[in-house]
Amino acid sequence: MARIVVKFGGTSVATVERIRQAAAHVKREVDAGNEVAVVVSAMAGKTNELVGWVEEASPFHDAREYDAIVASGEQVTAGLMAIVLSHMGIESRSFAGWQVPIKTDDAHGAARITEIDPSELDKRMKARWVPVITGFQGVAPSGRITTLGRGGSDTSAVAVAAAVRADRCDIYTDVDGVYTTDPRIVPRARRLSKVSFEEMLEMASLGAKVLMIRSVEMAMAHGVRLCVRSTFDDAGAPQLAPDGTPGVPGTLVCDEEEIMEKQIVSGITLARGEAKITLRGVTDKPGVAASVFGTLADQNIVVDMIVQNISEDGGTTDITFTVPDSEYDKAIRAIEGARGTIAFERLSGSKGGAKISVIGVGMRSHAGVASSMFKALADKGINIQLITTSEIRTSVLIDDEYAELAVRALHTYYGLDKKDS
Repeated sequence: MARIVVKFGGTSVATVERIRQAAAHVKREVDAGNEVAVVVSAMAGKTNELVGWVEEASPFHDAREYDAIVASGEQVTAGLMAIVLSHMGIESRSFAGWQVPIKTDDAHGAARITEIDPSELDKRMKARWVPVITGFQGVAPSGRITTLGRGGSDTSAVAVAAAVRADRCDIYTDVDGVYTTDPRIVPRARRLSKVSFEEMLEMASLGAKVLMIRSVEMAMAHGVRLCVRSTFDDAGAPQLAPDGTPGVPGTLVCDEEEIMEKQIVSGITLARGEAKITLRGVTDKPGVAASVFGTLADQNIVVDMIVQNISEDGGTTDITFTVPDSEYDKAIRAIEGARGTIAFERLSGSKGGAKISVIGVGMRSHAGVASSMFKALADKGINIQLITTSEIRTSVLIDDEYAELAVRALHTYYGLDKKDS
């Protein structure tokens, strides 16, 4: 017997019929003797509709009332899921975030979970009930409802799993796992059986949209094993792992120690819409980088890749960095407006770049992965504009027109489309 928290995203609960389909997965786990708790998102499109109503009511609204309104979507889904499960003969009860309670700080619209009292959930699960918990929300110290921001339901599920000491947290979505790259670009992309927390963090931050970064960070911090799997798989079919053996379908996100055979490269990610900005002739003195990036931070502009070059005389430096295309004009205005505190000769930039990243925990113990990446791109005539690296990742910025060619070339070069990963 295992204790499992299962989470269903918006597309998985978009209609009552889909809620029945999701509930069939819950019933399968209950029938297998497992203790199960469910976390649900709002029905697909419902949160956007609620946000639209708030903005229509007033563009300058109270954040506390915003949270009270947008949190209602998950409450509807949780109630419907509990009703469907009860109809299937499974004892179930819905819980809003404040009823658990899931305690948060008071940052309305982007709250962070501070504590979960698991006692009520624990009691229900031991009694073979299935609690259905609203994702995306909690309760502030003031007693007001809060929402967790983008990806909040995934974060809620991981936090609940940590609180009730679950053996696994299954994230049901519209894809059946984590792939070596986007199958729409590379049809031969393979589903990964296992991927480490570190790799999943890199993938999530570099363009893969299977899991939200906050949820992976929390899972890694609390040692919660995640499984990404599809709601639309037949709940009654034999449970087979990606290699065809009996097991849990989907991709397991776990500690690196659980992965026996570590791939040198586990995946290739693509992030489009990257703008490049270069400051030339910046006076080289202590604090100049802090001035540049502090100016951008004050405007809530997220900076990604950063490269700095020192001139031969050591008196000036060139700083190049990337921001999202959508933030390019705002970033240019911010830097130009700070000329009084940032001494530079000229400013240049361009939109429409693409960031390609090669990721794998095996890169820690294998030399030459970066150089082989550069060679593979050079063989295709693809010019590299920027390079950044970490212990398990190498990223390059290239022209967007070569993005898909680069992904396909690297996927083949590292053998990811030749065998089951």
